[in-house]
Amino acid sequence: MKNLFTAVAFGASLLAGSSAFATPQNYSFQGTFSQDDDVQLFSFSVSATSDVILKSISYAGGVNAAGDTIERGGFDPILALFNASTGAFIDQNDDASCPLANRDALTHNCWDVYLSATLNAGDYIVAVMQYDNFALGALSDGFTRTGQGNFTPSFANCSDQQSAFIDASGNQGCGRTNAWAFDILGVDTAEAVTPGSDVPEPLTLALVAGGLAGLGFARRKRA
Repeated sequence: MKNLFTAVAFGASLLAGSSAFATPQNYSFQGTFSQDDDVQLFSFSVSATSDVILKSISYAGGVNAAGDTIERGGFDPILALFNASTGAFIDQNDDASCPLANRDALTHNCWDVYLSATLNAGDYIVAVMQYDNFALGALSDGFTRTGQGNFTPSFANCSDQQSAFIDASGNQGCGRTNAWAFDILGVDTAEAVTPGSDVPEPLTLALVAGGLAGLGFARRKRA
């Protein structure tokens, strides 16, 4: 399996009385990648039109929605948002500008991701990747760096060079760790897509068609 993660949800699960809609909740996840071209998928749902925020905290560090302090130094993340029922691409974010993202103490860049979207009721998938492994389009189309392994050392000549997880700044601190921390805010439910998880059938088909089953699901050979 490519990463270990923790997830924390907080907030009441249902509105008082007989409301059919869940109270929006905030979810925090943490984990690590094995190599640069890994992709972590999350599924989430909203039962009514909702303002949803997707953000990382791991590049520059900070405090996540669960109140945990996240260390700076994680890789430069990007995210892509998809409709879970169809696999259709919705939006993508590379770098959030300050102050939506914190400024890293060494590279001085605000390279965490932050995406705010008003979403209709339904099920969604968000993918977290390392720059510059962008989504090619629909979920089934895959990602630009799939199968390229540790591609980031070509980005910059770092004083702290290593075999993977290099950012493109070339500044002190451009040798990063494999850690990610990601929040999904204002949704009914959210979970990381992991081995044995129940996922909507269209998503399963999209993953198989795009050759992504080994990305969002288990990498059992690496367990």
